[in-house]
Amino acid sequence: MSPRRLFAMVYKEALQILRDPRSLAIALVMPLMQMGLLGYGVSLDIKHVPICVYDQENSQLTRAIVSRFDAADWFSTVRTLHDQAGVRRAIDAGECIAAVVIPVDFSRTLAATGGATIQAVFDATDVNTSNIAQGYLQGVIAEVNAGIEARWFAAHGGQPSGIGQIDLQPGTWFNETLDSRNFIIPGVVAVILALIGAQLTSLTISREWERGTMEQLISTPVTALEVMLGKLIPYFAVGMIDAAVCLALAVFWFDVPFRGNLLTLFVATALFSLVVLGIGYLISVRIRSQLAASQIALLVTLLPTTLLSGYTFPIDQMPRVIQAITLVVYPRYYVTILRGIFLKASTLLDLWQPLLGMIVFAILIVWLASRAFHKRLD
Repeated sequence: MSPRRLFAMVYKEALQILRDPRSLAIALVMPLMQMGLLGYGVSLDIKHVPICVYDQENSQLTRAIVSRFDAADWFSTVRTLHDQAGVRRAIDAGECIAAVVIPVDFSRTLAATGGATIQAVFDATDVNTSNIAQGYLQGVIAEVNAGIEARWFAAHGGQPSGIGQIDLQPGTWFNETLDSRNFIIPGVVAVILALIGAQLTSLTISREWERGTMEQLISTPVTALEVMLGKLIPYFAVGMIDAAVCLALAVFWFDVPFRGNLLTLFVATALFSLVVLGIGYLISVRIRSQLAASQIALLVTLLPTTLLSGYTFPIDQMPRVIQAITLVVYPRYYVTILRGIFLKASTLLDLWQPLLGMIVFAILIVWLASRAFHKRLD
């Protein structure tokens, strides 16, 4: 391999990137757009859930209970209803996710028996939102119930007994605020790098075929290995720049905690970039149409990264067969590494298994890519 010929190929491809507005837009603008859209648009946290309230009693006690819903960031009372038909209309019209109904004899029943019932009607067309909202509502009611219970025992000449009660004190590690953004944003970085890297390199060889410059490239003394390296090195540099930008945005803009080591992150990102770029190059060699190569690159990168890497859905909740399939899905290892570095301060020793998986994929893909291109026109 000649360093001079390799440098010439790298220089040629770098000029091609600079002269191609589409490649520049993909490399520079798309990461910023995706970080903004996915960073702000994808969230598992639900706040200010719209609820409607039908308070049939409208007493001081029930009004105090209703005020507890608005006091929490979880709910936002959008309407006060006045009849049962209004509950149905509000749910049907999508004005609220849940309707809270307080019966007319709430205070009397509570005073007589020490307990009363509040009804909550949920719009379950969005099962995930309704389930989370139900959990939030139960939390608010539990707080209200504790205060009512204490007052009831005091009014009847006694104090609440703690005998036989279990006090649960939950604790959370690594994501203490339970903010889903800290869980999602590292996966977004993997999605962006996979999509952009494969998209860019899937056009390298197919572009030569479509523009009729492949004959000139084949007639030069450069070897197939020099062609591959010359095509991939500029995009590897672009990919690392994109990774640095995305990771900086994750830490300094989205406030995702970074607790690990930069060297570990660099090694993992370099391995992932090699895999993604190699896959794009393989597609470009086999598919001579830029449009077809771009579409196939989108298919083999975006779908596995979003669906089977653990970025969107937890792998341990998938069927056993699908879990086995994810072992050959390269993004799952990088997503695991990113979350470990960001949230757990994991070291190279802690992450040796996913790193080994990335190394195996990188060696395999680079080896296949080096053997894919042949200097002939057939």
